[in-house]
Amino acid sequence: MAGRRASGSGGARGTDRRGRPVIDVSRALRVATDTGEVRFGLREVRRAAKAKSAKIVVLASNCPPEAARALGDIRTLRFPGTNVDLGAACGVPFSVAAVAVLSPGESNILSA
Repeated sequence: MAGRRASGSGGARGTDRRGRPVIDVSRALRVATDTGEVRFGLREVRRAAKAKSAKIVVLASNCPPEAARALGDIRTLRFPGTNVDLGAACGVPFSVAAVAVLSPGESNILSA
């Protein structure tokens, strides 16, 4: 298995051109879902944003743009896949338009 990391790094993949860490968002989301505290769905994400408890919000590529504007100054990340892909990345059996990470657990999603 050359090139694959077996460590529980939460999805680290090296660094980009600027020296910032590049992460596998799908893997980091899965680790955050398993070990941290997350909220699924636009309604729950808006509640977490309003309460200032969300550290980062991940939006599916087909999530309406007005959803991101409604979050205010909460850090957002666009997931490259659809809501079905985002749900699968989180390890849940339903589609998810938005995920709020309240506590990352062992994930490095906050370095994205």
